Amino acid sequence: MIRVVIVDDHYIVREGIRMVLELEEQFDVIGEAENGLEALQLLESVQADVVLLDLNMPQLDGVSFLRKVKQSGLDVPCIVLTTYKDEHLLVESVKLGVRSYLLKDAGREVIYETIQRVVNGETWFPREIEELLQTSLHKQSDGISLTSKEVTILKALAAGKKNSEIAEQLFVSERTVKSYLTVIYEKLQVKSRAQAIAVAIEKKYL
Repeated sequence: MIRVVIVDDHYIVREGIRMVLELEEQFDVIGEAENGLEALQLLESVQADVVLLDLNMPQLDGVSFLRKVKQSGLDVPCIVLTTYKDEHLLVESVKLGVRSYLLKDAGREVIYETIQRVVNGETWFPREIEELLQTSLHKQSDGISLTSKEVTILKALAAGKKNSEIAEQLFVSERTVKSYLTVIYEKLQVKSRAQAIAVAIEKKYL
């Protein structure tokens, strides 16, 4: 029997995951928490084989939870189960020891297989996540690390959008967009939109 703890701030999501797992006799959901703080307290009182972890949560988010687990020496493998296909969050989670990273639209068979692999000691990622991870690590090895929002802005630049249009797309002010561009130019070591787009294409951000 594989003992599972579910950590997600949405009750309906926790219930859905529980129902999916309880379709198989090998899984036993022994606890639930709605944030990282509750999860840490729960893990002090239960013996879990694996934790299914959301990232965007109040009080203590998923990445902060992973950091606390690593610092405390808790020996429990964690699988991220999130809606965010975000390079920064993925890389940060991997650096903190997460054993897999799944999107919430993953099929139940993928979830079953991932839990089994992780409990058996493997670190395993679906192909699309593995490709995203490798791409991100490659970019960082070049000394450049852009956030997902910075990449979104670069894509908007490549599409010929003005600052006002980018601001409208991101629901921010033009001043905020200009601040982002300043940071992007500094990271890419360029001085113009055209140069930024050229370097972004070369580094495979676009």
